[in-house]
Amino acid sequence: MNEQRRDFLKATAALAATAGLARSGSVHAQASTQSDSPVPAQDRVFITNEDSNTLVVIDPRTNTVESTINLTSFDEDARPPFRFVTAGVAPTHAAMIHKPLYHGCIDAHGAVPSPDGRLLATSGRGSSNIYLIDAVNKRVIGNTPNPLASPATNPERLSSGILVGREPHEPTFTRNGRELWVTLRGEDRIVILDVERAIRQMGGTSTDAILRYVPTINGPAQVWFNTQGTVAFVASQKVPKVDVFSVNADASGHSRPERIATLDISAQDKPGFTPFLKTSPDGSEVWFSHKLADAVSCRSTRGAFEVLDNVPLGKLARPNHVEFVENARGKVVYASLARVDDSGPGGVASSQIAIIDRSAKSGARKMVGSFFTHAREAHGLWTNPENSLLYVAHEQDELPGTPNAGQTVCTAFDVADPFNPRFIAQIPLGALKLPSGELRNKKSINLVYVRPGYRGQTA
Repeated sequence: MNEQRRDFLKATAALAATAGLARSGSVHAQASTQSDSPVPAQDRVFITNEDSNTLVVIDPRTNTVESTINLTSFDEDARPPFRFVTAGVAPTHAAMIHKPLYHGCIDAHGAVPSPDGRLLATSGRGSSNIYLIDAVNKRVIGNTPNPLASPATNPERLSSGILVGREPHEPTFTRNGRELWVTLRGEDRIVILDVERAIRQMGGTSTDAILRYVPTINGPAQVWFNTQGTVAFVASQKVPKVDVFSVNADASGHSRPERIATLDISAQDKPGFTPFLKTSPDGSEVWFSHKLADAVSCRSTRGAFEVLDNVPLGKLARPNHVEFVENARGKVVYASLARVDDSGPGGVASSQIAIIDRSAKSGARKMVGSFFTHAREAHGLWTNPENSLLYVAHEQDELPGTPNAGQTVCTAFDVADPFNPRFIAQIPLGALKLPSGELRNKKSINLVYVRPGYRGQTA
């Protein structure tokens, strides 16, 4: 698809959303009717669940779980050592990955869409590997037919993914989609994969997808690229530093990374624990979450990468991810807070999202408000392309006495007015139905909103 066609589709989708809102007055009212929905049919929300090693797929038109993608290797064989539930007994989530002959994902964590939204990369922190997911067909690339298939087994055998190194925390596609950069949080290096070769390798072709390892600061947590794809920023969860690399792409679009700066961020993050970063939509800024410093900060993506803002979020706020919303009614940065407050809606404990007014003058930006997420320990968050809907992932289950007690939930908000988000839905994530029993989807980490074929946030 060429750029003009993509831009046309983007504009059409935006106009459809605007028309839908004008007719209904809210996203929520439209979401309840399939026939006149402003949400395109191909849109999906993907959530990684670290304890269950699954990916939940949500249809944002109905705000219900469409399916669960299985990254476990349970029930590939009918014999007890391969089963999730044996003799009627289900293991705890912590114990299940230690069952004999388990070869599935351990600690499903990071997730990111390719620039065109057709592919997802997700990391298994504990299994030290990367999986690729077909975002259109919602299936793991490289799975093979199960030679032991029967009504009592899964029909497929899980791919082994690509072994990359200790504690792969977050994968990120380069802006041209040719490479995947993966931070190895348990080491002091980044691994760079060729995406086409990775697809072939996972499909069974004998080829090595790993292009190179790049030395960097200790404990690298995430990479994010500037809008032009020429500069990469690397944050750390072990030292108060940020590495900056020139991507230095060759004629084929493959990188030849060169470190151009190592920034001292101890004034913003004395504990040295920065798990997440993201560049602003206009490409001028890069924002960091400093979890143990209870703050977020912003730097220029140009020149000497100087500090533009440092925003405190309150005692024990514990920010996880940041997300940008820009529309006709405002320009904000959201930060998900892991802290759980007892004073949530209806007296139920809930986390909050901090609201930072990004339209304020650089150097004067601050937290101007917050809103409850209607669930506990907020982590990943992502907006739709029109910047009118926001989805939030949570690590903790809902409390007894609440409608979705014992469930991990995702929540959805209408952010047509970014300063006054309106709660739409609390979505219970349910369970993966295995032949031997149900595996509860648990401890959500990353969340991405994907529109396959559309140039998304990583483009």
